[in-house]
Amino acid sequence: MNLLDGYGMDTITMAGTLEAKLAAMKGAGFSQVMLMARDLVTHPGGVKAAVAAVHASGMRPTGFQVLRDFEGLSGHLHSYKLDIAKSMLEMCAATGSKVLLACSSTSRHATQDLDQIAADLKKLAMLAVPLGIKVAYEALSWGRTVNEFPTSWDVVCRADCPNLGIGLDSFHIFAAKTPLDAIEELDPSKIFLVQLSDFMWQETPTFEERMTTARTFRVFPGEGVHSEQLADLVLRLDRIGYRGDYSFEVFNDDYQQLPLETVAERARKSATWLHQDVLHKSAPLPEWARQRA
Repeated sequence: MNLLDGYGMDTITMAGTLEAKLAAMKGAGFSQVMLMARDLVTHPGGVKAAVAAVHASGMRPTGFQVLRDFEGLSGHLHSYKLDIAKSMLEMCAATGSKVLLACSSTSRHATQDLDQIAADLKKLAMLAVPLGIKVAYEALSWGRTVNEFPTSWDVVCRADCPNLGIGLDSFHIFAAKTPLDAIEELDPSKIFLVQLSDFMWQETPTFEERMTTARTFRVFPGEGVHSEQLADLVLRLDRIGYRGDYSFEVFNDDYQQLPLETVAERARKSATWLHQDVLHKSAPLPEWARQRA
C-alpha cells in the first residue's frame, strides 16, 4: 500500500501547466488530485484536452471545486446559479470526480433562512444523482449565514439527501475558532471531503484578514503554528470513523514561485507526518518543522 494513499494535493498550490502539475504530484508519490474548474477552462487545448490529461495521468480526482454562492437565491439569480451548477457538474463528471465542492454563500442577496438554504442544496444534490456525484457543502469562515461547520452540518441534516454531505476545511475551522468538540456530532459517512492546511499566525479577527490569509498565505500541515490543533482535528476525525480522503488545499503566493517538484516534496513530507506520526504515534509537531522554526 502506498504511504500517500488517502492524501492528495490541490492544483491551486502550484504554478505551471496542468500536465506539469500532475506529473510533479505523481512523481512525489501522490495518486490523487483536487481539481479546479479553471484547470479545465483555461487549458490551451480546451476542456476536452484537460480531461484527457487527467485521465492519462492515472491520478484519481479527490474532488472538483468550487461552486460558490449557490444557495439562498431567488428569481433570476437562482436560475442563473442553477445553470452554472449544471455546467460545473458536467465538468466534474467528465474528469471522473465523485465529489463536487460547494462553499457557503457570501452573497448579500441570499436568504438567511436555513430551511431555504437546505432546500436549494437538496436541489443541487438531486441534479448530481444521475451523474453519480456527491455534493460536499463547506462552511467558509467569512460566509454570510453559514460560516462554521456545525451550521453546515445542520443544513445538511435539514436537507436529508443521501448524496449531500459536508466538506471540512481546517483553515476555516481554525480561523473561526470553532471548538473541535463539535466533530463528535458528525456522522463520518456524511463527511465527503476534508481539506487540510495551516498558516503562520494565530489571529484572523476580520473577514478581510481571513480572506487574504486563505488566498495567499496558507502552508502545508505541519509548517505553520497550528500543528497541534491540526493533529487534534485529524485524530478526532479518525476516532469517529472517518476513512475518506485528505486534500491539501494550500493557497500560497511563495509556492507559486518555486519549482513544482520542490512544492510536491513539501506536500509529501506533510502527508508522511500525518500518516506515520499523527495517526500512528500522535506526535504533535514534525521534526523537520521544529528544525525550520
